[in-house]
Amino acid sequence: MSTLSGRIALVTGASQGIGRACALELARRGAHVALAARNLAKLDEVAAEIAAAGGTAKTFTLDVSNEESIKAGAKAVVVEFGKVEILVNNAGVTRDILSMRMKRADWDDVLTTNLTGAFLLTQALMMQMVKNRWGRVINITSVVGETGQAGQANYAASKAGLIGLTKSLARELASRTITVNAVAPGYIETAMTAILTDEQKNAMTQHIPLGRVGTDMDIAHAVAFLASEEAGYITGHTLDVNGGMYMG
Repeated sequence: MSTLSGRIALVTGASQGIGRACALELARRGAHVALAARNLAKLDEVAAEIAAAGGTAKTFTLDVSNEESIKAGAKAVVVEFGKVEILVNNAGVTRDILSMRMKRADWDDVLTTNLTGAFLLTQALMMQMVKNRWGRVINITSVVGETGQAGQANYAASKAGLIGLTKSLARELASRTITVNAVAPGYIETAMTAILTDEQKNAMTQHIPLGRVGTDMDIAHAVAFLASEEAGYITGHTLDVNGGMYMG
């Protein structure tokens, strides 16, 4: 197993689902983890889990849809830990509705949170990574950013945008030994997918060659790999973790 001993990681949306799983796995591999989200009570629960397993974690209130919150949160993490070496841009929202009925606010909220927030937080931390000449930025995108999805034009656009952002930042930062990659989950059992009906879930499962839905730990393991030294020659890549439902 690769080790991240002593590395400083920041995970957004760490209060539940994929973000929580990523934080737990990074901590298990030895990283000190900054847990960021809007719900401090839930973050405290995750921090307690990490502490109970012998890891180190601190919680930070951070709203990635708000630029001032991003700047303040990034500064607070650096003050606490001294630096951030691994950034996992995971926080995201959905506002699903057919395009003909989609309100401008539905579009703006999703793009602001999922795409602009990831850009602004990365921007707030990248200069420090440049000075340290080492870093890992991992953006959690989605299979729908690669395939599109009816009723999710805003979400798919934000996740496709993350893939473009990943490739552009990878080119800009590579000379400083900073890798920038994306992980594209397929159908993962989380709170976000729990709202789907059994009929919708069964229909989606039929399109997964491996015959099962994914778990949050499937994503966490991919993120931990991309954060490791072993992945040091991988950058600008989108790692599909979808059971084969999309093979690009």
